[in-house]
Amino acid sequence: MTELFVRTLREDPADAEVPSHRWLVRAGYVRRAAPGIYSWLPLGYRVLRKVEAIVREEMELMGAQEVHLPALLPREPYEATNRWTEYGPNLFRLKDRRGNDMLLGPTHEEIFALMVKDLYNSYKDLPLSLFQIQTKYRDEARPRAGILRGREFVMKDSYSFDIDESGLQKSYDAHRDAYIKIFNRLGLQYEIVAAMSGAMGGSASEEFLGIAENGEDTFVRSPGGYAANVEAVRIPPAEPIPYDDAPAAHAEDTPDTPTIDTLVALANDRFPRADRPWQAGDTLKNVVLMITEPDGTRRPLVIGLPGDREVDAKRLEAQLEPATAEPFGADDFAAHPGLVKGYIGPAALGKESATKIEYLVDPRVGTGTRWLTGADEPGRHVFDLVCGRDFTPDGLIDVAEIREGDPSPDGSGPLHLARGMELGHIFQLGKKYAEALGLQVLDQNGKLVTVTMGSYGVGVSRAVAAVAEDTCDEKGLCWPPEIAPYRVHIVAAGKGSEIAEYAHELAFRLDEAGVEVLLDDRSVSPGVKFADSEILGMPTIVVVGRGLADGMIEVRDRRSGERTDIATADALGHLLALIRNGNAAELLV
Repeated sequence: MTELFVRTLREDPADAEVPSHRWLVRAGYVRRAAPGIYSWLPLGYRVLRKVEAIVREEMELMGAQEVHLPALLPREPYEATNRWTEYGPNLFRLKDRRGNDMLLGPTHEEIFALMVKDLYNSYKDLPLSLFQIQTKYRDEARPRAGILRGREFVMKDSYSFDIDESGLQKSYDAHRDAYIKIFNRLGLQYEIVAAMSGAMGGSASEEFLGIAENGEDTFVRSPGGYAANVEAVRIPPAEPIPYDDAPAAHAEDTPDTPTIDTLVALANDRFPRADRPWQAGDTLKNVVLMITEPDGTRRPLVIGLPGDREVDAKRLEAQLEPATAEPFGADDFAAHPGLVKGYIGPAALGKESATKIEYLVDPRVGTGTRWLTGADEPGRHVFDLVCGRDFTPDGLIDVAEIREGDPSPDGSGPLHLARGMELGHIFQLGKKYAEALGLQVLDQNGKLVTVTMGSYGVGVSRAVAAVAEDTCDEKGLCWPPEIAPYRVHIVAAGKGSEIAEYAHELAFRLDEAGVEVLLDDRSVSPGVKFADSEILGMPTIVVVGRGLADGMIEVRDRRSGERTDIATADALGHLLALIRNGNAAELLV
C-alpha cells in the first residue's frame, strides 16, 4: 500500500445518495471527473476487469464472438432507423471538422447490423451472435448515484442474427441462460421481469433487476409467479357492463371543490348515494398534458382515470417514449379556451369534439361504468356520466399507479411491490433494424429474406456498483471473492522488524501460490490500517501483530466478521484452504 495509488476518505462525498456511491468514492475506487462521469482508480479498475472477465467468459461459452466497434459514430445509420431523432436530448451529438454530424454511441444495433450486412449474405452464415464490451454514452438529464446512473458507462452489448423467429427464440433463450449464469456468479439477488421495449423496439423484452431498496426501478411480483417492471404491467380492460337502468347524467353545482376529497365530501353531503357513500374511485379525474415529439412538435393530451389513482410518471414515460410529457401551463390553457381548468369533463374532449384534443382513459374506465366528473363549467360537475352512453374516449392508456395488493393481470394473486436496479436487458428486436438498413440474406430457396435480430445488454460498470450496494455494510465495502481487487489483505500491525518481515514473507508466499495479495506496509497507526482494511473490503484480512511473538496471527472474514488465531507454521496452508473452500466461517471453526 506504500506503492498503491489510493487515498481513503473519512467523510462521505457531498453528492452521495446511495451506499455504493459513498463507499466506492471513500475507498478510493472511483473519482468523479464531471457530473455522471467517473475515473476508475487501480482498485476499482481491477474489480471492473474481473466483472468484464465473467461476462466475457459466459458470452463465449454460449457461442458469441467478441468484436470491438467504435464509440464515435456517423449520423446516417441512426437517421435510417429514426433514432437520431427519437433519442432526443439523451444523445451526445457533435460535428467533425468537415461539418458532418456524429454521435457518441449509446448502443450499437445499427452498426452491428451494417457490419453483418457487409460480410454475410446467406442463411448458411446464420445463426450468429456477436458481442462487445465497450464504453457507452447517454446524456442523462439527472445523472445520480455515482456509477449506477452515469453519462459514460461500460456495457456489454450483444446481438443475434437469425433467419426466422424460431431462430431468434433460441438465441434469446441462450442469452437469457448466459445472463442467469453471469449474475449468479456475481452473487447478486435479482429478479427477471417482463419489461417495456421502449425506443429499442421489438416484440418482447425482459429485465434482470438487482433487488435493492435504493433501486430506481419499481417492479411487481405475485405469489403465482408473475413478475414485471411496473412500466410493463398491463391492466386488463374492464368488461362491458349493462347501463340500461342507469339514471340520466345530470350536472350539479359543486362550489369550492378544488380537490377530489372536497368533491367527494360535497357529493356525500348534498347528493348522497342510496347504496353506499361516494368514494374517490367514483370520480373521473382528467389530467391535461402537453406532449412534445422528438422533432419538437407539441400536442395536448388528456388522460382520464379514477380519482383515487395518480398518473405514474415512469409508466407514462414508457407509454409515450420517445415523446415526452409535461403538465399544462397557464399559456397552454389560454391557447385552449375549451378546457375549463379544474372542471374538465369528457364532453369537451376527444378527436371528434370541438376541442379536437385526444382523450385516452384508464382501462378501468370501461363501457357502462358510471362517473362523477367535470361538467366543463366553472363550479359544476356531472353525476352518473356513463362511458359508452354519454362519452366515448379515443382509446386506452395504462399509466395509473400500481399499488401494493392490486390484482395480478394474470390472476395469479395480489401484487407485491419491490425496488430494484437494472442489471441487464434482453430484447427480441425482430426485423425493425434489419429492414431499415437492408440486412437481408438468401434463404434455402434462393430468396432474399430480412434477418431477424435480438439485442442484449449487461451494465458492466453498473454491476460493480450493484455488487457494492448489495454487499457493503456500515464499515465499508465487502467484496465477494470472485471480483475482489485482492483476495487477501495483510495488515502489518506493529513496529517491530519481525512483524514487517513476516508480513512480507507471507505475502510473497501467497503471491507465489497464485493468490492476489494486498499488503498494508504503511507507517501509520494500526487503527488507521484496520479501518482501511474494512472500508476497502477484501474478503480475507490477515493481521500480523503482537501475537506473532507467540507464533500466532489473526484471520478475519470481512463479511461475517468472524476471527480466529492460527499458528504461523500453518498459516499458508490455512489460507490456501480457505481460498479453495471460499468459506472462511466454515474453515475457521
